[in-house]
Amino acid sequence: MAREIIIIGSGAAGMTAASSARATDASARITVFTEDSDIAYSPCVIPWVLEGMSSWEDIVMHTPGFYREERDIDVRTGIRVEAVDGEGRTVTAGGETYRYDALVIAAGGRVFVPPIQGVGLEGVFQVRTINDGRRIEAALKDARKVVIAGAGVIGLELALAFTALGKEVTVVEMMDQVIPRIADRDMAAPVQAYLEEKGIRFVMNAPVQAILGEDRVTGVRAGGAEHACDMVVLATGVRANLDLVTQLGLDVGQLGGAVVAPTMQAYRRGRLVPDVFLAGDLVQSESAVMPGPTMSQLGSSAVKEGRVAGINAAGGKALSGPVASPWVSVIGDLQIAGTGLSQGLASWYGIETVSGKAAGSTRARYYPGGTPLTVKISADRVSRRIVGAQIIAGEDATGRINWLTAAVVEGVTADDFLVRAENAYCPPASMVQDVAIKAAEDLCRRLNQ
Repeated sequence: MAREIIIIGSGAAGMTAASSARATDASARITVFTEDSDIAYSPCVIPWVLEGMSSWEDIVMHTPGFYREERDIDVRTGIRVEAVDGEGRTVTAGGETYRYDALVIAAGGRVFVPPIQGVGLEGVFQVRTINDGRRIEAALKDARKVVIAGAGVIGLELALAFTALGKEVTVVEMMDQVIPRIADRDMAAPVQAYLEEKGIRFVMNAPVQAILGEDRVTGVRAGGAEHACDMVVLATGVRANLDLVTQLGLDVGQLGGAVVAPTMQAYRRGRLVPDVFLAGDLVQSESAVMPGPTMSQLGSSAVKEGRVAGINAAGGKALSGPVASPWVSVIGDLQIAGTGLSQGLASWYGIETVSGKAAGSTRARYYPGGTPLTVKISADRVSRRIVGAQIIAGEDATGRINWLTAAVVEGVTADDFLVRAENAYCPPASMVQDVAIKAAEDLCRRLNQ
């Protein structure tokens, strides 16, 4: 009898789980349920579509028809899963009940909506799905002033997109820097300065206290002052969607994500649940830097976790390891990237860090087209182990941050990195000694002081 696999969620984790399950078991019956009307797309690209650099149709990688015809996977869109019965191994969706042998929950996360006055007014938007993006796109036609709540990478990408469309943009942030938590203040400051040169206004140290208006938004109150606007976009971070996790009585960790084993199996009261697998934004991961949990709500993490969940749900064997959570954002002409722990996160873990920093160019000095490149590497003062790195560049931040991620994951010390690191050199692609190695030299000098 064919194995019945049900997957809830159609994002990166869910659809990767479905494809991996099919590759593992050619005869399994695989059904995906999603509340979304679109599948297999990245929410990260929404700011660029709004700016007109792509289209909603182009960012959808595959349709339900593709999965049905090419991979024999039944994807059912616009259907909410109302209940899951772990004892009876059934899922109720769209008023019907379905039996499963293995269940993958990849229901993702939800935008955190602050509990303040006015969040339900017309003109207040979240940005998570294509449908959210379409609604913002329609409203932008009549909007002149936009307030974005949150100065994370999505908030900044939206701010630049709206400015390119001729809107007056104000970004309101409760912390004292942009890209808080994952970027250090000295690396975030040039990004804010760049956006201010583009005409974007920042209000820092100012949590949104209320959204103003009668039927539709007319402004926000933040930091004790009022800021007039026609539209508000909440880019206030994502929280794990734990509705079904809670319904099944599965374990939730101290960071607000579901607890999973390396097999992506769920736990209930500390014991593995053999037939339930979790993946994506709703799970806690194990940190590759320090013993303990971390939240890694990234598309790359979702794909990694979804692959393991799908293979194991189909009877295969796979493991997911600890994560360093490398990230990158393209904001206009700038690329900013990071991996491992920022100084703020390291402090939260109780680690005293020492940092080394270097500036140079992405290409040889004499080769045209190079852009400024700054690399910062941080290490634990006691063990000298590299615990994080950040980059600001005009090009190829991804390649360099992936290189430094390998050092973080492998537990390399600053000294070992300097001894063992090599960079490929060609004038159009790198200085003869890459700026990352210069940053490691500076780090070792500071550790020795």
